[in-house]
Amino acid sequence: MSKHTLSVLVENKPGVLARVAGLFSRRGFNIDSLAVGETEHPEISRITIVVGVEDSPLEQVTKQLNKLVNVLKIVELEPGSSVQRELLLVKVRADLQTRSHVLETAQLFRAKVVDVAPDTVTIEATGTSEKLAALLRVLEPFGIKEMVQSGMVAIGRGSRSITSPVLRATGAA
Repeated sequence: MSKHTLSVLVENKPGVLARVAGLFSRRGFNIDSLAVGETEHPEISRITIVVGVEDSPLEQVTKQLNKLVNVLKIVELEPGSSVQRELLLVKVRADLQTRSHVLETAQLFRAKVVDVAPDTVTIEATGTSEKLAALLRVLEPFGIKEMVQSGMVAIGRGSRSITSPVLRATGAA
């Protein structure tokens, strides 16, 4: 089973996300990552879905997604031809003895310190899932008190846009 990243442009309307996610659920596919947000056009949202599935069943799901009324366009984003990032917020134990080491680690990974308390430091990091996993491995010995990680967001490399042709086709421009 291989991981596939789908970028799905949909009309920004209530219930669309539930219908899209339901399609995967009904076929028994687990969604590994899901991120949704408005595009540069408020009437259109982009759903980034990472799913582990073989090519043939993925093609069937893609065809069914295309049949949904509010789905405008579906593109599979290959890792080499797209920029893919996740966001991590992690609260780490950092007393006076370990604080400088935690701050150095954050700096090494080009992460930002977004909150400091007497016994903890909260770090914000963005990057690939591999980079974030490496950061967590290095921070683990200090003690991770709490963490939250977003789903992957992805966009194609280069000057081509998948949103503009959709707007012309739907007349939403």
